[in-house]
Amino acid sequence: MPSKKLFSGTEPLQLAIKETLTQSRTRTLQLFEGISEETFRLQANPDFSPVGWHLGHIGFTEGLWLLEHEAGYAPLFPEYRRLFAADGLPKAERQNLPSFAEICAYLEQIRSQVWDYLLEAPLDTRAWLWHWLVQHESQHCETITWVLQLHHRQLQPVSFVPKNKPWPAASTSEEKPTLPDQDMVPIEGGPFLLGNDGVEALDNERKAHWVQVDAFWIDRFPVTQGQYQQFIEAGGYRQSQFWSDEGWQWLQENPVNHPTHWIAEGGADHPVCGVSWYEADAYARFVGKRLPTEAEWEKAACWQPNPQDLPTKRIYPWGNQTPENHHCNHGGLHWGTTPVHQYAKGQSAYGCFDLLGNVWEWTNTWFHPFPDFDPYPYKGYSMAYFDHQHRILKGGSWATQAPVLRGAFRNWYEPRIRIHFAGFRCAYG
Repeated sequence: MPSKKLFSGTEPLQLAIKETLTQSRTRTLQLFEGISEETFRLQANPDFSPVGWHLGHIGFTEGLWLLEHEAGYAPLFPEYRRLFAADGLPKAERQNLPSFAEICAYLEQIRSQVWDYLLEAPLDTRAWLWHWLVQHESQHCETITWVLQLHHRQLQPVSFVPKNKPWPAASTSEEKPTLPDQDMVPIEGGPFLLGNDGVEALDNERKAHWVQVDAFWIDRFPVTQGQYQQFIEAGGYRQSQFWSDEGWQWLQENPVNHPTHWIAEGGADHPVCGVSWYEADAYARFVGKRLPTEAEWEKAACWQPNPQDLPTKRIYPWGNQTPENHHCNHGGLHWGTTPVHQYAKGQSAYGCFDLLGNVWEWTNTWFHPFPDFDPYPYKGYSMAYFDHQHRILKGGSWATQAPVLRGAFRNWYEPRIRIHFAGFRCAYG
Protein backbone atom coordinates (compact mmCIF):
# COMPACT_ATOMS: atom_id res chain seq x y z
CA MET A 1 0.00 0.00 0.00
CA PRO A 2 1.23 3.53 -0.66
CA SER A 3 2.52 5.55 2.28
CA LYS A 4 0.13 8.00 3.93
CA LYS A 5 2.61 10.74 3.10
CA LEU A 6 1.45 10.49 -0.50
CA PHE A 7 -2.01 11.69 0.48
CA SER A 8 -0.90 14.56 2.74
CA GLY A 9 -1.37 17.13 -0.01
CA THR A 10 2.10 18.58 0.55
CA GLU A 11 3.47 17.33 -2.78
CA PRO A 12 1.12 18.48 -5.59
CA LEU A 13 3.20 16.94 -8.39
CA GLN A 14 3.27 13.55 -6.65
CA LEU A 15 -0.49 13.68 -6.17
CA ALA A 16 -1.06 14.70 -9.79
CA ILE A 17 1.07 11.82 -11.07
CA LYS A 18 -0.66 9.35 -8.77
CA GLU A 19 -4.07 10.52 -9.99
CA THR A 20 -3.00 10.28 -13.64
CA LEU A 21 -1.58 6.78 -13.20
CA THR A 22 -4.70 5.65 -11.34
CA GLN A 23 -7.04 7.02 -14.00
CA SER A 24 -4.98 5.41 -16.74
CA ARG A 25 -5.12 2.00 -15.04
CA THR A 26 -8.87 2.30 -14.51
CA ARG A 27 -9.36 2.92 -18.24
CA THR A 28 -7.14 -0.05 -19.05
CA LEU A 29 -9.00 -2.52 -16.83
CA GLN A 30 -12.38 -1.35 -18.12
CA LEU A 31 -11.42 -2.73 -21.53
CA PHE A 32 -11.26 -6.24 -20.06
CA GLU A 33 -14.70 -6.24 -18.47
CA GLY A 34 -16.67 -9.27 -19.62
CA ILE A 35 -14.10 -10.78 -22.00
CA SER A 36 -13.57 -14.54 -22.03
CA GLU A 37 -10.32 -16.31 -21.17
CA GLU A 38 -10.14 -17.41 -24.81
CA THR A 39 -10.31 -13.82 -26.05
CA PHE A 40 -7.81 -12.82 -23.36
CA ARG A 41 -5.23 -15.30 -24.68
CA LEU A 42 -6.00 -15.72 -28.38
CA GLN A 43 -3.98 -13.97 -31.10
CA ALA A 44 -6.51 -12.38 -33.45
CA ASN A 45 -4.03 -11.33 -36.13
CA PRO A 46 -0.37 -12.16 -36.85
CA ASP A 47 0.60 -8.48 -36.51
CA PHE A 48 -0.78 -8.18 -32.97
CA SER A 49 -0.25 -9.92 -29.65
CA PRO A 50 -3.15 -11.23 -27.51
CA VAL A 51 -4.84 -8.59 -25.36
CA GLY A 52 -3.69 -10.41 -22.23
CA TRP A 53 -0.08 -10.00 -23.31
CA HIS A 54 -0.56 -6.26 -23.67
CA LEU A 55 -1.91 -6.08 -20.12
CA GLY A 56 1.11 -7.92 -18.73
CA HIS A 57 3.49 -5.86 -20.86
CA ILE A 58 2.05 -2.63 -19.42
CA GLY A 59 2.93 -3.78 -15.90
CA PHE A 60 6.30 -5.16 -16.92
CA THR A 61 7.31 -1.89 -18.59
CA GLU A 62 6.27 0.16 -15.58
CA GLY A 63 8.29 -2.06 -13.25
CA LEU A 64 11.28 -2.16 -15.57
CA TRP A 65 11.70 1.59 -15.90
CA LEU A 66 10.51 2.92 -12.56
CA LEU A 67 11.50 0.15 -10.16
CA GLU A 68 14.52 -1.49 -11.78
CA HIS A 69 16.18 1.31 -13.77
CA GLU A 70 15.22 4.27 -11.59
CA ALA A 71 14.83 2.90 -8.03
CA GLY A 72 17.25 -0.03 -8.28
CA TYR A 73 14.72 -2.53 -6.92
CA ALA A 74 15.00 -6.24 -7.67
CA PRO A 75 12.59 -7.32 -10.43
CA LEU A 76 9.25 -8.74 -9.39
CA PHE A 77 8.40 -12.05 -11.06
CA PRO A 78 11.64 -12.36 -13.09
CA GLU A 79 10.10 -15.38 -14.80
CA TYR A 80 7.77 -12.96 -16.62
CA ARG A 81 10.61 -11.03 -18.24
CA ARG A 82 10.88 -13.11 -21.40
CA LEU A 83 7.11 -13.39 -21.71
CA PHE A 84 6.23 -9.69 -21.36
CA ALA A 85 9.30 -7.90 -22.69
CA ALA A 86 8.78 -6.30 -26.10
CA ASP A 87 11.81 -8.15 -27.47
CA GLY A 88 11.15 -11.43 -25.62
CA LEU A 89 8.94 -13.88 -27.48
CA PRO A 90 7.64 -13.63 -31.06
CA LYS A 91 4.00 -12.50 -31.20
CA ALA A 92 2.84 -15.98 -32.22
CA GLU A 93 4.30 -17.44 -29.00
CA ARG A 94 2.61 -15.04 -26.59
CA GLN A 95 -0.62 -16.97 -26.11
CA ASN A 96 0.50 -19.16 -23.20
CA LEU A 97 -0.39 -16.56 -20.57
CA PRO A 98 -1.19 -16.50 -16.86
CA SER A 99 -4.86 -15.91 -16.08
CA PHE A 100 -6.42 -12.46 -16.03
CA ALA A 101 -6.53 -12.57 -12.22
CA GLU A 102 -2.84 -13.51 -12.00
CA ILE A 103 -1.77 -10.71 -14.32
CA CYS A 104 -3.91 -8.22 -12.38
CA ALA A 105 -2.19 -9.33 -9.16
CA TYR A 106 1.16 -8.82 -10.89
CA LEU A 107 0.18 -5.28 -11.88
CA GLU A 108 -1.03 -4.50 -8.35
CA GLN A 109 2.26 -5.60 -6.76
CA ILE A 110 4.24 -3.46 -9.20
CA ARG A 111 1.98 -0.47 -8.59
CA SER A 112 2.34 -0.84 -4.81
CA GLN A 113 6.11 -0.50 -5.11
CA VAL A 114 5.69 2.35 -7.58
CA TRP A 115 3.72 4.29 -4.96
CA ASP A 116 6.59 3.82 -2.52
CA TYR A 117 9.15 4.99 -5.05
CA LEU A 118 7.02 7.99 -6.03
CA LEU A 119 7.64 9.46 -2.57
CA GLU A 120 11.34 9.85 -3.31
CA ALA A 121 11.47 10.02 -7.11
CA PRO A 122 13.38 13.03 -8.58
CA LEU A 123 10.37 14.46 -10.38
CA ASP A 124 12.10 17.77 -11.01
CA THR A 125 14.42 16.09 -13.52
CA ARG A 126 12.68 12.80 -14.38
CA ALA A 127 9.00 13.71 -14.70
CA TRP A 128 9.20 13.00 -18.44
CA LEU A 129 9.59 9.27 -17.70
CA TRP A 130 6.32 9.16 -15.77
CA HIS A 131 4.60 10.96 -18.64
CA TRP A 132 6.10 8.46 -21.06
CA LEU A 133 4.75 5.51 -19.06
CA VAL A 134 1.24 6.96 -18.96
CA GLN A 135 1.36 7.40 -22.72
CA HIS A 136 2.82 3.93 -23.18
CA GLU A 137 -0.16 2.46 -21.33
CA SER A 138 -2.58 4.64 -23.28
CA GLN A 139 -1.12 3.48 -26.59
CA HIS A 140 -1.47 -0.15 -25.58
CA CYS A 141 -5.09 0.56 -24.61
CA GLU A 142 -5.71 1.57 -28.20
CA THR A 143 -4.03 -1.59 -29.46
CA ILE A 144 -6.12 -3.67 -27.05
CA THR A 145 -9.25 -1.96 -28.37
CA TRP A 146 -8.24 -2.76 -31.93
CA VAL A 147 -7.55 -6.44 -31.15
CA LEU A 148 -10.92 -6.72 -29.39
CA GLN A 149 -12.50 -5.24 -32.52
CA LEU A 150 -10.75 -7.90 -34.59
CA HIS A 151 -12.16 -10.64 -32.38
CA HIS A 152 -15.62 -9.14 -32.73
CA ARG A 153 -15.35 -8.78 -36.51
CA GLN A 154 -14.26 -12.40 -36.89
CA LEU A 155 -17.50 -13.41 -35.21
CA GLN A 156 -19.59 -10.84 -37.08
CA PRO A 157 -18.02 -10.04 -40.49
CA VAL A 158 -18.25 -6.43 -41.68
CA SER A 159 -21.03 -5.81 -44.16
CA PHE A 160 -20.36 -3.64 -47.18
CA VAL A 161 -22.58 -1.29 -49.14
CA PRO A 162 -23.15 -2.79 -52.61
CA LYS A 163 -22.45 -0.76 -55.71
CA ASN A 164 -25.03 1.94 -56.44
CA LYS A 165 -26.87 1.48 -53.16
CA PRO A 166 -28.25 4.93 -52.26
CA TRP A 167 -26.75 6.60 -49.22
CA PRO A 168 -29.05 7.73 -46.42
CA ALA A 169 -29.20 11.41 -45.64
CA ALA A 170 -26.52 12.74 -43.32
CA SER A 171 -27.54 13.23 -39.71
CA THR A 172 -28.25 16.79 -38.62
CA SER A 173 -27.66 18.84 -35.50
CA GLU A 174 -27.76 22.48 -34.47
CA GLU A 175 -23.95 22.54 -34.37
CA LYS A 176 -23.42 20.79 -37.70
CA PRO A 177 -22.90 22.90 -40.83
CA THR A 178 -23.66 21.77 -44.35
CA LEU A 179 -21.03 19.33 -45.56
CA PRO A 180 -19.99 20.16 -49.16
CA ASP A 181 -18.19 17.44 -51.13
CA GLN A 182 -15.07 19.52 -51.83
CA ASP A 183 -14.91 21.92 -48.88
CA MET A 184 -11.31 23.05 -48.38
CA VAL A 185 -9.71 25.85 -46.37
CA PRO A 186 -6.67 27.94 -47.38
CA ILE A 187 -3.57 27.97 -45.16
CA GLU A 188 -1.15 30.83 -45.71
CA GLY A 189 2.54 30.16 -46.30
CA GLY A 190 5.31 31.08 -43.90
CA PRO A 191 7.45 29.75 -41.06
CA PHE A 192 5.90 27.23 -38.69
CA LEU A 193 7.12 25.72 -35.41
CA LEU A 194 6.98 21.95 -35.92
CA GLY A 195 7.28 19.56 -32.98
CA ASN A 196 6.97 19.80 -29.20
CA ASP A 197 9.38 20.48 -26.33
CA GLY A 198 6.89 20.01 -23.48
CA VAL A 199 7.58 17.59 -20.62
CA GLU A 200 5.05 15.20 -22.14
CA ALA A 201 6.78 15.13 -25.54
CA LEU A 202 8.10 11.79 -26.74
CA ASP A 203 11.60 11.63 -28.16
CA ASN A 204 10.43 11.77 -31.77
CA GLU A 205 8.49 15.01 -31.17
CA ARG A 206 11.67 16.84 -30.10
CA LYS A 207 13.06 19.23 -30.76
CA ALA A 208 10.57 21.81 -31.90
CA HIS A 209 12.05 23.62 -34.86
CA TRP A 210 11.03 26.15 -37.46
CA VAL A 211 10.17 24.96 -40.96
CA GLN A 212 8.98 26.85 -44.02
CA VAL A 213 5.52 25.80 -45.20
CA ASP A 214 4.28 27.05 -48.57
CA ALA A 215 0.66 28.14 -48.96
CA PHE A 216 -1.76 25.25 -49.51
CA TRP A 217 -5.36 24.14 -49.15
CA ILE A 218 -6.55 21.34 -46.90
CA ASP A 219 -9.87 19.51 -46.53
CA ARG A 220 -12.05 20.94 -43.81
CA PHE A 221 -13.16 17.41 -42.90
CA PRO A 222 -11.61 13.96 -43.16
CA VAL A 223 -12.64 12.09 -46.31
CA THR A 224 -16.01 10.47 -45.63
CA GLN A 225 -17.43 7.12 -46.60
CA GLY A 226 -19.82 8.87 -48.94
CA GLN A 227 -16.91 10.49 -50.78
CA TYR A 228 -14.84 7.33 -50.81
CA GLN A 229 -17.80 5.39 -52.22
CA GLN A 230 -17.43 7.45 -55.38
CA PHE A 231 -13.85 6.20 -55.76
CA ILE A 232 -15.03 2.61 -55.36
CA GLU A 233 -17.90 2.93 -57.82
CA ALA A 234 -15.66 4.63 -60.39
CA GLY A 235 -13.46 1.53 -60.41
CA GLY A 236 -10.70 3.08 -58.35
CA TYR A 237 -9.47 -0.30 -57.18
CA ARG A 238 -9.20 -1.51 -60.78
CA GLN A 239 -7.43 1.40 -62.49
CA SER A 240 -3.68 1.70 -62.15
CA GLN A 241 -3.54 5.40 -63.08
CA PHE A 242 -4.73 6.34 -59.59
CA TRP A 243 -2.01 4.36 -57.82
CA SER A 244 1.70 4.79 -57.25
CA ASP A 245 3.85 1.97 -58.59
CA GLU A 246 4.34 0.62 -55.06
CA GLY A 247 0.63 1.00 -54.33
CA TRP A 248 -0.43 -0.85 -57.47
CA GLN A 249 1.97 -3.67 -56.65
CA TRP A 250 0.52 -3.83 -53.11
CA LEU A 251 -2.99 -3.99 -54.55
CA GLN A 252 -2.10 -6.88 -56.86
CA GLU A 253 -0.70 -8.77 -53.89
CA ASN A 254 -3.66 -7.77 -51.70
CA PRO A 255 -6.70 -7.72 -54.02
CA VAL A 256 -9.09 -5.69 -51.86
CA ASN A 257 -11.94 -3.54 -53.11
CA HIS A 258 -13.06 -1.54 -50.06
CA PRO A 259 -11.78 -0.46 -46.62
CA THR A 260 -11.68 -2.84 -43.69
CA HIS A 261 -14.27 -0.75 -41.81
CA TRP A 262 -17.61 0.22 -43.26
CA ILE A 263 -20.83 1.42 -41.70
CA ALA A 264 -23.48 -0.05 -43.94
CA GLU A 265 -26.37 2.11 -42.75
CA GLY A 266 -26.16 5.81 -42.00
CA GLY A 267 -22.43 6.03 -42.52
CA ALA A 268 -22.07 8.47 -45.43
CA ASP A 269 -20.91 11.31 -43.16
CA HIS A 270 -18.56 9.18 -41.09
CA PRO A 271 -14.85 9.21 -41.93
CA VAL A 272 -13.57 6.42 -44.12
CA CYS A 273 -11.61 4.11 -41.83
CA GLY A 274 -9.31 1.13 -42.21
CA VAL A 275 -7.36 2.13 -45.31
CA SER A 276 -3.68 1.72 -46.07
CA TRP A 277 -1.52 4.68 -47.04
CA TYR A 278 -1.62 3.35 -50.60
CA GLU A 279 -5.41 3.55 -50.67
CA ALA A 280 -5.41 7.06 -49.20
CA ASP A 281 -2.85 8.16 -51.80
CA ALA A 282 -4.88 6.61 -54.62
CA TYR A 283 -8.05 8.39 -53.57
CA ALA A 284 -6.22 11.70 -53.36
CA ARG A 285 -4.96 11.22 -56.92
CA PHE A 286 -8.48 10.26 -58.01
CA VAL A 287 -9.85 13.64 -56.88
CA GLY A 288 -6.86 15.62 -58.16
CA LYS A 289 -5.37 16.30 -54.73
CA ARG A 290 -2.63 14.81 -52.56
CA LEU A 291 -2.00 13.84 -48.97
CA PRO A 292 -0.73 16.64 -46.71
CA THR A 293 2.76 16.64 -45.30
CA GLU A 294 3.21 16.31 -41.56
CA ALA A 295 4.10 20.01 -41.27
CA GLU A 296 1.03 21.05 -43.29
CA TRP A 297 -1.26 18.88 -41.19
CA GLU A 298 0.19 20.14 -37.90
CA LYS A 299 -0.01 23.76 -39.03
CA ALA A 300 -3.66 23.37 -40.03
CA ALA A 301 -4.32 21.77 -36.64
CA CYS A 302 -2.33 23.91 -34.21
CA TRP A 303 -1.34 27.26 -35.70
CA GLN A 304 -3.13 30.37 -34.47
CA PRO A 305 -2.68 33.10 -37.09
CA ASN A 306 -2.84 36.60 -35.67
CA PRO A 307 -2.62 39.54 -38.08
CA GLN A 308 -2.18 41.99 -35.18
CA ASP A 309 0.66 40.16 -33.46
CA LEU A 310 2.94 37.14 -33.71
CA PRO A 311 1.15 33.86 -34.46
CA THR A 312 1.11 31.25 -31.73
CA LYS A 313 1.00 27.48 -31.60
CA ARG A 314 -1.76 25.65 -29.75
CA ILE A 315 -1.42 22.24 -28.13
CA TYR A 316 -4.81 21.21 -29.51
CA PRO A 317 -6.86 22.55 -32.43
CA TRP A 318 -9.28 24.33 -30.07
CA GLY A 319 -6.58 25.80 -27.79
CA ASN A 320 -4.66 24.52 -24.77
CA GLN A 321 -7.53 23.04 -22.78
CA THR A 322 -7.17 19.31 -22.10
CA PRO A 323 -9.43 17.24 -24.42
CA GLU A 324 -12.96 16.78 -23.13
CA ASN A 325 -15.92 14.93 -24.57
CA HIS A 326 -17.30 18.01 -26.33
CA HIS A 327 -14.02 18.60 -28.20
CA CYS A 328 -13.63 15.38 -30.15
CA ASN A 329 -14.48 11.67 -30.34
CA HIS A 330 -11.79 9.92 -28.27
CA GLY A 331 -11.21 7.49 -25.45
CA GLY A 332 -13.83 4.99 -26.65
CA LEU A 333 -16.64 7.40 -25.87
CA HIS A 334 -18.84 6.13 -28.73
CA TRP A 335 -16.96 2.87 -29.43
CA GLY A 336 -16.79 3.81 -33.09
CA THR A 337 -16.61 6.79 -35.43
CA THR A 338 -18.97 9.75 -35.45
CA PRO A 339 -20.02 12.11 -38.29
CA VAL A 340 -17.08 14.30 -39.27
CA HIS A 341 -18.98 17.55 -38.60
CA GLN A 342 -20.26 16.59 -35.15
CA TYR A 343 -17.65 18.38 -33.01
CA ALA A 344 -17.94 22.08 -33.84
CA LYS A 345 -16.23 23.03 -30.56
CA GLY A 346 -13.11 21.13 -31.61
CA GLN A 347 -12.36 23.17 -34.73
CA SER A 348 -8.90 24.53 -35.43
CA ALA A 349 -8.25 28.24 -35.87
CA TYR A 350 -8.62 27.70 -39.62
CA GLY A 351 -12.00 25.99 -39.25
CA CYS A 352 -10.92 22.38 -39.79
CA PHE A 353 -12.94 19.67 -38.02
CA ASP A 354 -11.95 16.32 -36.53
CA LEU A 355 -8.21 16.91 -36.53
CA LEU A 356 -8.01 15.06 -33.22
CA GLY A 357 -9.97 11.88 -32.56
CA ASN A 358 -12.29 9.85 -34.79
CA VAL A 359 -9.57 8.49 -37.13
CA TRP A 360 -5.80 8.72 -37.44
CA GLU A 361 -4.87 10.56 -40.62
CA TRP A 362 -2.18 9.44 -43.05
CA THR A 363 0.35 12.06 -44.17
CA ASN A 364 2.80 12.13 -47.05
CA THR A 365 5.83 12.22 -44.73
CA TRP A 366 8.17 9.38 -43.83
CA PHE A 367 8.82 8.90 -40.11
CA HIS A 368 12.15 10.58 -39.45
CA PRO A 369 14.13 12.23 -36.63
CA PHE A 370 13.94 15.95 -36.00
CA PRO A 371 17.14 18.01 -35.72
CA ASP A 372 19.08 17.34 -32.49
CA PHE A 373 17.09 14.15 -31.92
CA ASP A 374 17.93 12.56 -28.56
CA PRO A 375 16.51 9.04 -28.03
CA TYR A 376 14.76 8.14 -24.77
CA PRO A 377 13.97 6.15 -22.74
CA TYR A 378 15.91 3.75 -24.98
CA LYS A 379 17.37 3.99 -28.47
CA GLY A 380 14.99 1.56 -30.11
CA TYR A 381 11.80 3.35 -29.07
CA SER A 382 11.72 5.52 -32.19
CA MET A 383 15.08 5.04 -33.88
CA ALA A 384 14.29 1.52 -35.06
CA TYR A 385 11.54 2.97 -37.27
CA PHE A 386 13.55 5.74 -38.92
CA ASP A 387 13.97 3.38 -41.85
CA HIS A 388 12.08 5.10 -44.70
CA GLN A 389 9.52 2.32 -44.41
CA HIS A 390 6.96 3.99 -42.12
CA ARG A 391 4.59 6.86 -42.91
CA ILE A 392 3.48 9.34 -40.25
CA LEU A 393 -0.12 9.45 -39.05
CA LYS A 394 -1.50 12.35 -37.05
CA GLY A 395 -4.46 13.17 -34.88
CA GLY A 396 -5.57 10.08 -32.97
CA SER A 397 -8.72 7.97 -33.32
CA TRP A 398 -11.96 7.36 -31.43
CA ALA A 399 -10.02 4.82 -29.33
CA THR A 400 -7.09 7.13 -28.50
CA GLN A 401 -6.80 8.15 -24.86
CA ALA A 402 -6.35 11.80 -23.89
CA PRO A 403 -2.68 11.50 -22.76
CA VAL A 404 -1.54 10.92 -26.36
CA LEU A 405 -4.10 13.18 -28.01
CA ARG A 406 -2.26 16.31 -29.15
CA GLY A 407 -1.36 17.98 -32.41
CA ALA A 408 2.37 17.27 -32.20
CA PHE A 409 2.02 13.54 -31.46
CA ARG A 410 3.50 11.33 -34.19
CA ASN A 411 2.24 7.84 -34.96
CA TRP A 412 3.79 5.66 -37.65
CA TYR A 413 2.93 2.58 -39.66
CA GLU A 414 4.09 0.85 -42.80
CA PRO A 415 2.12 2.06 -45.85
CA ARG A 416 0.70 -1.44 -46.37
CA ILE A 417 -1.01 -1.61 -42.96
CA ARG A 418 -4.77 -1.17 -43.07
CA ILE A 419 -5.88 -2.89 -39.89
CA HIS A 420 -6.05 0.07 -37.58
CA PHE A 421 -8.18 3.17 -37.04
CA ALA A 422 -6.77 5.11 -39.99
CA GLY A 423 -8.40 7.53 -42.42
CA PHE A 424 -7.13 10.71 -44.07
CA ARG A 425 -7.87 14.14 -45.48
CA CYS A 426 -6.47 15.66 -48.64
CA ALA A 427 -4.44 18.75 -49.49
CA TYR A 428 -3.93 20.80 -52.62
CA GLY A 429 -1.28 23.20 -53.82
